[in-house]
Amino acid sequence: MNTDRMPQSISEYLDHLRRALAGADPALIQDALYDAEEYLRSELAEQPGRSEAEVIASVASSYGAPAEVAEIYRDTEVTVQTALRPPAPVRRSSLAGRFFGVAADPRTYASLFYMVLSLATGIFYFTWVVTGLSVSLGLVFVLVGIPLLILFFGSVRVLSLVEGRIVEVMLGERMPRRPLYSARGRSWLQRIGDMFTDVRTWSTLLYMLMMLPLGIAYFTISVTAFSFSLSMVAAPLLVWTGLAAAGMDMDGWMLLGWSDVSGLSASVPLWATPLVLLAGVLALFVSLHLVRGIGRVHGAIAKHLLVRSAQYA
Repeated sequence: MNTDRMPQSISEYLDHLRRALAGADPALIQDALYDAEEYLRSELAEQPGRSEAEVIASVASSYGAPAEVAEIYRDTEVTVQTALRPPAPVRRSSLAGRFFGVAADPRTYASLFYMVLSLATGIFYFTWVVTGLSVSLGLVFVLVGIPLLILFFGSVRVLSLVEGRIVEVMLGERMPRRPLYSARGRSWLQRIGDMFTDVRTWSTLLYMLMMLPLGIAYFTISVTAFSFSLSMVAAPLLVWTGLAAAGMDMDGWMLLGWSDVSGLSASVPLWATPLVLLAGVLALFVSLHLVRGIGRVHGAIAKHLLVRSAQYA
């Protein structure tokens, strides 16, 4: 790649850079393309009267050839990801160590927070998409409708970047930190057309609509799982410490009674309370594994719908 001739235009430079980054994370490629075009076009604006080929040749020593830029981005990405990655939990070889070790993984609690937060973000995204589409499409035959539709699609792209940052911070999935590369050398009509024909625009809308049912499901799962397991842990401890009373049934059995958030009540013989405590602890760790697994799956869904990986294949 280093032996290739220097690109003669910005679009050719970006195409070479994209090919040099083949196989890299799609989010990284999106960031690299945006940064490169932003830099080259700013240099072109500062050097009026010079062609794109002359500007590219003049900045080759400072910014670098496409292959050199690609190598820098790959190296920088490794460094940044290493610095941002939370401390890895201690590797445990035993089955019990791996099972209980989930409690030491910071990503578990970040995923739990994301699941709880997703109810609010899901309601917001769903409302924004439904309201934006209905208002703009309802006014599309009026002069003001088309600008509203264009602004709406632009806002969706901004929200996708915001959601991407939330997903990256909480779920650990690498997401774009720059807007989508959009060939700024094209006319504004062509760029508007690209926005409407871009598969990523529609996949982002789909993601935002999906976030409402997903947010409800995530919130329900997290609240139900942890309230159930924590109540099983707390009930025996409250009885043993005298903070809760154990009754006597008609047969003389000591009963432990409690009621969870769903309104269900249960009672067990007092001698079985250690088993209830053990079951609660196991259920709690199962819930932690479930939360971490859901976080990984959702990160993959977000990556697939919010980052147009097929563009860089």
